[in-house]
Amino acid sequence: MVVMDIFTRRIVGFGVEPADIDGVGVCRMLNYAVAKHSPPSYLSSDNDPLFLYHRWRANLSVLDIEEIKSVPHTPTSHPFVERLIGTVRREFLDKAFFWNQADLQRKLDSFKQYYNDARVHSSLKAQTPAEKSTETRKAFADLKNFSWQLHCNGLFQTPTLA
Repeated sequence: MVVMDIFTRRIVGFGVEPADIDGVGVCRMLNYAVAKHSPPSYLSSDNDPLFLYHRWRANLSVLDIEEIKSVPHTPTSHPFVERLIGTVRREFLDKAFFWNQADLQRKLDSFKQYYNDARVHSSLKAQTPAEKSTETRKAFADLKNFSWQLHCNGLFQTPTLA
């Protein structure tokens, strides 16, 4: 499960379950994904039967989250999230091995930090989601004096001031 702030394109968090998912697993994934942040006011979900479980609805009620359902059989009703899922798959999961749930969760958290803090987005006018959420800009790297910062165990590199 991925939770994303649509306005800033910031990944709030990922939730991972090791096997078949039920209502309890969906609640656990959501709670883990939003654990370090205040819960969102609204959450958009698709029409999967998992989101009809009594525990899911009770969890949203306890967290005071209003659920907005997507249009059935219309994958384009969540374009930003669909784009994010494709980005995570192409740029990270297709290139990284993971051994178990804990390893995948750790690597996704590392990718979240890279995605939010270092990866610029053309739709955000070459800002990172962290810059968009705080409205501050980082200094540009001096092309004569810079070094490379490694992310996700060296899978990605970004230039930084030396």
